[in-house]
Amino acid sequence: MLVAFAIMVLLFVVAKLIFMASCGSGHGVGWGDVWQVLRHGLSLDLSTALYVIAPLLLGCLVAVWVRIPRWLIKAYFILVSVALALAFVADTSLYEFWGFKLDASCLSYLQQPEGITQSVSVGYLVLRFLLWLLAAAVIYGMCLLSLRCLKDETQCTAHRSMFNVQRSTLARVGESLLYLALIPLMVVGMRGGLSESTTNIGQVYFSQNQFLNHAAVNPVFSFLSSLGHQMGDEVEYAFMDDAECHRLTADVFTTESLDADTLLRTPRPTIVVILLESAGEQFASAMPQLQRLKQEGINFSRCYANSWRTDRGTLCTLSGYPSFPTVSVMKMPSRSRSLPSIARTLQAEGYPTSYLYGGDINFTNMRSYLIATGWQQLVSMDDFSLAEQHSAQWGVRDDITFDYLYRQITSLPAGQPALMGYSTLSSHEPWDVPDAAEGMSWQRHDDEVFTAFAYLDACLAHFIDRLRTTPAWDQLLIVVTADHGVNHADIDQSRPLQKNHIPMLWLGGAVKEPRTIDVLCNQSDLAATLLGQMGLTHADFAFSRDVLSSSYTHPTAVHNYNNAQWMVDSTGHVLYDLDARRIVIDESSNAEQLAKQSQAILQLASEDLRGR
Repeated sequence: MLVAFAIMVLLFVVAKLIFMASCGSGHGVGWGDVWQVLRHGLSLDLSTALYVIAPLLLGCLVAVWVRIPRWLIKAYFILVSVALALAFVADTSLYEFWGFKLDASCLSYLQQPEGITQSVSVGYLVLRFLLWLLAAAVIYGMCLLSLRCLKDETQCTAHRSMFNVQRSTLARVGESLLYLALIPLMVVGMRGGLSESTTNIGQVYFSQNQFLNHAAVNPVFSFLSSLGHQMGDEVEYAFMDDAECHRLTADVFTTESLDADTLLRTPRPTIVVILLESAGEQFASAMPQLQRLKQEGINFSRCYANSWRTDRGTLCTLSGYPSFPTVSVMKMPSRSRSLPSIARTLQAEGYPTSYLYGGDINFTNMRSYLIATGWQQLVSMDDFSLAEQHSAQWGVRDDITFDYLYRQITSLPAGQPALMGYSTLSSHEPWDVPDAAEGMSWQRHDDEVFTAFAYLDACLAHFIDRLRTTPAWDQLLIVVTADHGVNHADIDQSRPLQKNHIPMLWLGGAVKEPRTIDVLCNQSDLAATLLGQMGLTHADFAFSRDVLSSSYTHPTAVHNYNNAQWMVDSTGHVLYDLDARRIVIDESSNAEQLAKQSQAILQLASEDLRGR
């Protein structure tokens, strides 16, 4: 058993070294950092290793009285080897896409595995599968080392028991008492001691470099810990009493539009909301046409994404609702269907509503959410030809769906305002965009990611420039924003001001004049700001602010991901890690207060969600 424990710890150490070698590029990792990662991560490795060998201890206790066949122990080692290998390979593979350690959120994507196959090539998946098999074989071989003493029945008391070697009852009772005495010691080791604080991910955090903190985290423990959150109180955040929570958020969320600037020529325009996949402002240099369009419309220059995934960002934009660190509200139909939405509000005003997405609209429960919140007509990849459905890895490529949207708009009856939503998809890994498209050209970059955004930029500009020549233009308000940013090169969650900054631009003939709105805001503020411009109440959008209203006196933006929340206001910004239970990025003149306010916002939002 001690050999098995040592092998588990060694495996976790080797896995850390492989993780740092595979994912450390661009994170400034030195040889001294490697030692620090191993040293600080050891406590979590020891605890996790105890979890793995706990069944062996129980097996030894049982084997004192009942013979346990050797094949059963081998079967357990096979199970452990397969699970650990899967955790190690998945952790190393997913980190380059997600920027955080393996957790239970990956399980939700297994329900629709096409989302995985559309993001990466078949070759990539085959290689990872082979690495998984290889890792499992190596781990199993190491586990078998702990069974060597079985070759000699007299070498190990526990293994003699498994063969049911004849011994006196008194000897058996003594062995049983020994194993029973070891159980509380093992439990203490699992929980990390006798103090009130139990073993947790945050205990291994030691650096201002988040990659080093992540590298120190045991991926098996991270997964099991987050699984416990998802199965239990995943939306419950209680940091303070209700009175303090409401005091800290009183000036953050306002539900009135007072003395708002009038930006539109008409209070009832036809509205098109376009969510550009992953198009953070970090790719501005690859999107020159979008920069040109910013000079022609209303540019909200300090807008930030609420979250890091499409399902979260879509809901935040369309419902003006917050995101959460560990759960996707879109995947919770019992709660998402009760959310306010731009579509439901405008449908009550006589607006027909439709939503266009060139991919699988069932992915991440998107169809259920859209229908429940007032989107009447849904158009997805199934509504296109077979050839068009396979024009991109995720479905119908963007130039085709932009053309479809153009035809939708120009075929609207005169005088009938409508609401249309549209999510692009081509600017998503594996970044497969065409070499050419009719009527468009774009710069090809050495970086395939920048090329994908250059293609998206060309699609958007071509769409806008075509509409500008049609009669529909005069009554049109086109809202262009992004669902979220994306990790790329040296931009990740360690640089939140760059990673989470997204465009928000209002275009069309309904816009009175070009403006730059240099006010800090979230994508979730679109709902209240838009409805305020239309003279419609947005009282039910409790977490969306009209950023043009005089009541918006405390501009803020929040962003959360994987059990961490970032917040920015006039004092600067902080990132509070809910696992480490401390501020891990501090660039504010009033960091403690800002972190406290960030916690209050999360607590208030979780209270609201639980009540739905």
